[in-house]
Amino acid sequence: MKIALAQLNYHIGNFSSNVEKIKSNILRAKMEGADLVMFGELSVCGYPPRDFLEFPDFILRCEEAVKEIASVCFGISAIVGAPVKNPNVEGKDLFNAAFVLVDGKIKSVHHKGLLPNYDVFDEYRYFEPAKAFHIAEICGKKIALTICEDLWDVEENLMYTQWPMEELIKQQPELMLNIAASPFSTEHVEMRRVVMKRNVEKYKMPLFYVQHVGAQTEIIFDGGSMVLNEKGDVVCEMKYFEEDFQIIDTEGISNIEYRTPNIEVNKSEILMIHDALVLGIKDYFSKMGFTKAILGLSGGIDSALVLVLAIRALGKENVLSVLMPSEFSSQHSIDDSIALCKNLECGYEIVPINDAYEEMLDTLSPVFKSAPFNVAEENIQARLRAVILMGIANKFGYVLLNTSNKSEAAVGYGTLYGDMCGGISVIGDVYKTKVFELCRFINSEKEIIPNNIISKAPSAELRPNQKDSDSLPEYEILDKVLFEYIEKRQGPKELIEMGFEKTLIDRILKMVNSNEWKRAQMAPVLRVSQKAFGSGRRMPIVGKYLG
Repeated sequence: MKIALAQLNYHIGNFSSNVEKIKSNILRAKMEGADLVMFGELSVCGYPPRDFLEFPDFILRCEEAVKEIASVCFGISAIVGAPVKNPNVEGKDLFNAAFVLVDGKIKSVHHKGLLPNYDVFDEYRYFEPAKAFHIAEICGKKIALTICEDLWDVEENLMYTQWPMEELIKQQPELMLNIAASPFSTEHVEMRRVVMKRNVEKYKMPLFYVQHVGAQTEIIFDGGSMVLNEKGDVVCEMKYFEEDFQIIDTEGISNIEYRTPNIEVNKSEILMIHDALVLGIKDYFSKMGFTKAILGLSGGIDSALVLVLAIRALGKENVLSVLMPSEFSSQHSIDDSIALCKNLECGYEIVPINDAYEEMLDTLSPVFKSAPFNVAEENIQARLRAVILMGIANKFGYVLLNTSNKSEAAVGYGTLYGDMCGGISVIGDVYKTKVFELCRFINSEKEIIPNNIISKAPSAELRPNQKDSDSLPEYEILDKVLFEYIEKRQGPKELIEMGFEKTLIDRILKMVNSNEWKRAQMAPVLRVSQKAFGSGRRMPIVGKYLG
């Protein structure tokens, strides 16, 4: 049996685009001799559709789309994902379902049993978990067809009644197929391989796994669809961060030498993050109908990294940098920024804020009177820059990229309505230490980002001789604490037991928790970790809990 895996980039709610992609890949699979072609979870409508699922018309469009796709399934079978109405009076209105399409019609429907309800997932808000499971019969084979988490036998955070594979194995299937929508994070790629291998070793049969690729606002799908033989060997691993299509014959895959040409091996974490962020920018713009990006280029490492990523995603002709020096800006920051733009051959503008800053201080002088310089004057500079950027954006149709990193966002080291402005936060899930790693990776073959930007001490340059370390612990220490607290959910007791000083922990955790109100107003953050700010980390703004 020849099975095609179609790893596609879907667009939530764009039925015409999704259906055409699916139909064209069905015809391609048929032309290339496949018996069956698989598509990802909720492929018809895109994932995650969230509250679109509450609109009756949206569900009707899904039903019509499945029928349209079925109409081309002659001489080939297909599996697509879509929501389906729950005919029962009790429970949620919908099931998350996989449709088997054969001979122009729907042959069988299979419901998802294990619904993720944690981090960015909230499927139990919309779907009823399946209470009964049945095998699919395709091309004379008995197949255990499951949906994403149905193979992730992790009990916590899943609303479940029984384990799907434990029920399906009783019906003696010959093959496992899984359609998924599994978001990227740095820890998730290897975890996914482990889970798939564990299922194969437990149930002693091959596994065909297909998932999404592409970004849906903050959530990025990395691809990496795979096939494992009954020994647990990965005989096919599809491209990461790109659409891909492969046909694998079930005969002969027990031989480890049977591999597809583009199998991905040992991609580094930093390369994966780089590719994820580039795809995140690219899809945010293309799916929103935007074409041009603008950002403030300060001479610092964060904006330099975002500029490189934006150009790689959108092209140098579609990205504008704006240098906005003040009286506190060093000459080397200006020179470094210009050098970066020349290295990238991209356009830039220089708009000094000195005069506007002085005018603003003069306007406020009756109120400020003789009060000493403090954070107010610093924030005025940041907000003036935001006004300039948004003015240019509105005049010429740009979308502003936010350049704040995760370390800054975590401790509130940013100006609301100033440098925290933007349509999308590109590196808001990248700690400062990772920012340095990414820049060194970008420079690994030749110097693109001037080395002075990477080597100099980070500074906001909003007052004389300012350095980030004046207000924050050193990033090497800060990021270790933030990772344990945010990603690993370790409280102060556990952090102190790790060897961190109590005064340091108290200081950092207070900064994190007291700045939730700022993060609640951030732009959507491209997610590359298992706990990004945004929909996956839902903390009370006025909470006082410190661990």
